[in-house]
Amino acid sequence: MEPKFIRNFSIVAHIDHGKSTLADQFLLKTGAITEREFRDQILDDLDVERERGITVKARTVAIDFKYKGQVYELNLIDTPGHVDFHYEVSRSLAACEGALLLVDAFQGVQAQTVANAYAAIEAGLEIVPCVNKIDLPVTRIEEVLDEVETVIGLDASEAVMVSAKQGINIEDALAAIVERVPAPSGKPDNKLQALVFDGKYDKYRGVITYVRIKEGTIRKGQTIKFMKGGTTHEVLELGRFRPNMTPCDELGPGQVGYMLCNIKQLSIVNVGDTVTDARNPSTEALPGYKKPQQMVFCGMYPLDVSDFEKVRDELQKMSLNDASFTFVPDTSDALGFGFRAGFLGLLHMEIIQQRLEDEAELDLIQTAPNVTYELLKTNGEVVLINNPQELPDIGQIKEFREPIARVTFIAPKECIGAILKLSQDRRGIYKNTEYIGTQRAQITYELPLAEVIYDLHDRLKSATKGYGTMDYEVIGFRDAELVKVDILVKGNRVDALSTIMHRSVADRRGRSLCKRLKEEISKHQFEIPLQAAIGARIIARETISALRKDVTAKCYGGDISRKRKLWQKQKEGKKRLAQFGEVEIPQSAFLSVLDMNDDE
Repeated sequence: MEPKFIRNFSIVAHIDHGKSTLADQFLLKTGAITEREFRDQILDDLDVERERGITVKARTVAIDFKYKGQVYELNLIDTPGHVDFHYEVSRSLAACEGALLLVDAFQGVQAQTVANAYAAIEAGLEIVPCVNKIDLPVTRIEEVLDEVETVIGLDASEAVMVSAKQGINIEDALAAIVERVPAPSGKPDNKLQALVFDGKYDKYRGVITYVRIKEGTIRKGQTIKFMKGGTTHEVLELGRFRPNMTPCDELGPGQVGYMLCNIKQLSIVNVGDTVTDARNPSTEALPGYKKPQQMVFCGMYPLDVSDFEKVRDELQKMSLNDASFTFVPDTSDALGFGFRAGFLGLLHMEIIQQRLEDEAELDLIQTAPNVTYELLKTNGEVVLINNPQELPDIGQIKEFREPIARVTFIAPKECIGAILKLSQDRRGIYKNTEYIGTQRAQITYELPLAEVIYDLHDRLKSATKGYGTMDYEVIGFRDAELVKVDILVKGNRVDALSTIMHRSVADRRGRSLCKRLKEEISKHQFEIPLQAAIGARIIARETISALRKDVTAKCYGGDISRKRKLWQKQKEGKKRLAQFGEVEIPQSAFLSVLDMNDDE
C-alpha cells in the first residue's frame, strides 16, 4: 500500500480511561474481528493482563478503514497507562506519527494523562484529543475540555466525543485519525531501514521480531542484516497483526509487522536495532531508543538449585519481550546462586515475577527490592549501588546519595492537606500548587524515590478516597543520612534481608521488621533470636520461642525425678539443635520488608 494511505497511531491515557475498550471497538467497527470473536480487552492477551484488568504490553494491530471511498491502513498500538510501563509507551510512540489522547468525561485530566501527552509532544507526534465515557450519567465535558487546554496546552475545540463501551462515535474518531495524523514519510525504493520495536520468543519458530519499516521495502526470502551485531539472516516469514499474525509477501514504508528468520539465539535481536538489506545495506542506523534507567532491584533465586540454567533461559526470553527488564548473575550466602534483576517500579517487578511463575512455571524466591543509590568515595570515585551487599566500608564513603523523584499529585482541592502531610512524613520538599479548574489542584513535591515506590500510591488512594492520582520522574541524586540495616537470624547475617534506609527511621523500622519476621518465620525445635543491626550496633531484637514437645506425656504419676531426667535430656537435645539446626525462612519473610503499615 502507498505510504500516503497509511496512518500509524497510539492510544495514550491515564489508567482506566478506556484505551483497550476503544481499541476493541476500532477492531469491531472496521471488521478486523466479528461479533462472535469480540470479547473485552481482546488485545490484552497475557494472562496477567486479563487477571488484573490492566495493559502491561503495548500491542500492535493493522486495521483497514474506508473513508470517502478510499481504504486506509491504520496501524494501532494500544499502550499501558501505569507509570511503571512508561518506557513501553515511549517505544510505541517512536513507531507512530500520531496519538489519540483519551480523557475520561468525568475524571478529566489525571497525572498520567499529562505525562503521556508530554511524551507524545516530545516525540513530535500529532495529538488528537478524545473525550471518552460520554454515556456516563454524570459528566463534566466542558470542564474537561478546559483542563485539556489549560494543563496540557492542546486545542480542544475539535476534540472527538466517544463512548468506547457503547460504541458511540467510533467512526468519528477513526475519521479524525485519517484527517489529522500525517502519513509516514518513507519511500519504497530507498535503502531498507526498519526499526526493531519489540519481539518475543516462540519455542517452535525462534525469535519473532516486530519491526516498523521507516525506509525501503522488506520482502519474504530477502537476506537482512541486524546493524548492531552485524549478523545476516534470511526472512522465512513476513506478516502483519490483524489482530492475529497474518503472513504477507512484503512490508513497505510506514507499515508495522513481524518477521521470522529462524533465530534461536536471543542475544542476536535487540530492541531499538536497525534492520537493513544485507546486499545493499544502509550506511546509517536509526536513532533507536534511549536506554531505560532501572531504579528498583531485587534478587531472584530458584527454589531448586538445579533450575539455575532454566531460570537464566526464561529471564533472557523475558528481557527480549520486555526491554526495560534487566538481570545479571548474583550469589547470596543464604540463597545460593541466582540473579539480580532490575525493574522500573514495584508493579513492574510484580508483573515480571507473576509472568515467570505462570508462563514459565518457575518456582522463585524473590528478595525485598531496593532502589539504586549513588556513592561518592573518599578517593573521588562515584559508584552506583544496586545491592546493599555491595556497600563498601563506611570509612570509604564521603557522600551517600539517594535518588530523588519529582512527584506530581492531582487531587480534589479538599485533599490538599492530606497530600501535604503524606509528603512531609516521607521527607518531601514542597515545590508548588496549581489549580486545575475550580475543584482540583496539581501539587508538586520532590521526594526520595524509596519513599515513593513502596506504598505512596496506596496511601494516596486512601488519603484522597480514591480520587488522587500521581506521576513521578527521577531527577537526580541527593546526599542523605543513609544507613545499611542488617538482619541477623540466630546470630547469622541474612544478606537477602539487608536494606538501606534513612537514619531517622532506622530504629523504628528495624523494630517493626523484627516483629513482622517473628510472625512469618515458623517455630523450630530451638529458640531463634532475630536482631536488626547497623554495623555492630544492635537496634532491635525479637525472639521466636522453641517449639515444645511434651516428653513427659507417657509418665503417669511416680517420682518427679523421672520427669526431670526427660526434661534435662530434651534441653540438651535442643542445645545441640540450636548449634547445628538451620532456620527455614519462607518467601513471605523476604517481602515483609516492604510492609510499612505498622511503622506509621
